[in-house]
Amino acid sequence: MSHSHFSWKLAGLGVVMLALSACASSTASTGPTGPVPGSVEDLVVNVGDRVFFDFDQYNLKSSSQATLERQAAWLKTYSGVTLTVEGHCDERGTREYNLALGARRANAVKDYLVSLGVDPSRVTTISYGKERPAELGSNEAAWAANRRGVAVVTSGAVPSS
Repeated sequence: MSHSHFSWKLAGLGVVMLALSACASSTASTGPTGPVPGSVEDLVVNVGDRVFFDFDQYNLKSSSQATLERQAAWLKTYSGVTLTVEGHCDERGTREYNLALGARRANAVKDYLVSLGVDPSRVTTISYGKERPAELGSNEAAWAANRRGVAVVTSGAVPSS
């Protein structure tokens, strides 16, 4: 390969990288110091959008309570935000059983947020049971990741960028 052919390839690669960089920066949801305050990304990155449950349980662990306390404070700061709390389960058990357990998990999350002063009209719940796994696999790591309650912003978040 000649030196000039290599230079053209290198220049072409630079143009592609620059174009990709421009695309990434124009759709980025983070500012120079992180996510835009009050955005969905702010909730996910700085507060935490999910809590985890033990097998066949819907009681909140202390680590989950700490996450929900941060969520409640965030919701108080951004009073126009509404959430849907999704209840999820691992793959074990029947569909019906897991839908009921997912509902109990979602309601446990909502009830705790409400106990911390969040207006109950700002939080709805839904159960997906075992239908929407976060992790695929039939092992303890996958099961643990799938036993969760997830706060999804449904309205009122500050637009990103």
